[in-house]
Amino acid sequence: MKIALVGCGAAGSVFAGYLRKGGADITLVDMYKEHMDKIAKDGLDFIIYPDTKYHLDGFKTAYNADNIGTMDIVIFITKATQLDGAVQTAMPCIGDNTVVCSLINGLGNDDILLKYFPGNRILVGSGALGTALQGPGCCVSTEVEGTLVHFGAIENGPLTDAAGKHLQELFNAGGCRAEFNEDDRPNIWKKVIINCTVNTVCALLRLKIYQVAEDPWGMELYRGVVREACAIATAKGVPFDPVEFENTHLKNFIDNMGDYYPSMAQDMLFNYRQTEIDVLNGKLCEYGKQFGIPTPVNDVLTVMVKAIQGNYDKQYLK
Repeated sequence: MKIALVGCGAAGSVFAGYLRKGGADITLVDMYKEHMDKIAKDGLDFIIYPDTKYHLDGFKTAYNADNIGTMDIVIFITKATQLDGAVQTAMPCIGDNTVVCSLINGLGNDDILLKYFPGNRILVGSGALGTALQGPGCCVSTEVEGTLVHFGAIENGPLTDAAGKHLQELFNAGGCRAEFNEDDRPNIWKKVIINCTVNTVCALLRLKIYQVAEDPWGMELYRGVVREACAIATAKGVPFDPVEFENTHLKNFIDNMGDYYPSMAQDMLFNYRQTEIDVLNGKLCEYGKQFGIPTPVNDVLTVMVKAIQGNYDKQYLK
C-alpha cells in the first residue's frame, strides 16, 4: 500500500522511521524544507535512545500533497491544532478508498476527521514513546515497555481492517510494537491522561518527568490531574480507577521515560511555540462542564499554560 505521512516533526519523523524500517512505501509531506531536502538527499538518521542508530533510505518527500498521487493510507501526525488545515491541504492525495489515520495526541481528532470522511475510512490512535528531532534528517525515539503505537477504526470495515492490519505489520516489522484494535478508546484515553499529567505539569514546573515525581508537591499535581481525568474518562464510557492508574500506567511511564522533557515542555521551554493545551487539559475542562465533574486542577493548569504561551516575548530570562 502507498502511504503518505503528513507532518514530519519529531513524532512524525520517528513514526516514519519505524514504518520505513518495516518496509513501507512511504512519502513524507512537510513544509520544513531543510528537513525534507536532507531526507530526500541523504536519508534519515534514526536513533533509538540511548545509542542504537539506523540510517534509512528510500523515502519520497514533498512540501505539500499536490503532486504525490493518490495514496492508500494517509497518516496525520501534525499538532492537533493543525489537523483541520492539514486535512484540507492533503485532499489532492486522498481518493474515494483512501483510509485516513490520526496518530495525534489529544482529544477530538476523530471529530475533525469525521467532518470530511465516513467512519469506515478512519483510523485513530496514538503512540506511547518519547520523540525528538535533533536537526534536519535526524530523529530520536525513546521507547517504553509494552505497546508503542496503537490504533483502531471508528467503524470497522474492509478498508479500515486492511489498512489497520497493514500498518500493524509494518510497525512491528520495523521494531515498533503495534496493536490494531477494534475498540481503541481505552488506549487513547490512557495516552491522553498520561499526556495531560506529565506534559502540562513538566512544562509549568520546568522539570523532567522524574524530577516532578520526586517532589511531593509535583507528585500531588500529577495525582490531581489523574484523579480528574479518570473521572471524565469514566463518564465518557471508558472507566479508569485513579489509584490503579497512578500505580500502574503513570508509574510505568515515570520509570521508563523519567529522564525526558515531554513535548509540551519542549514547546514551552525551548521552542516558545503554541501548545496542545486545548486538546489536552483544556478538553478535559470542557468535558468536565458537560458532565458536571469539577476539574479545579486542570482548570488552573490550562489557564497558566495559556497565559505563558501568550507572553513568551515578555518573560524574564536569566
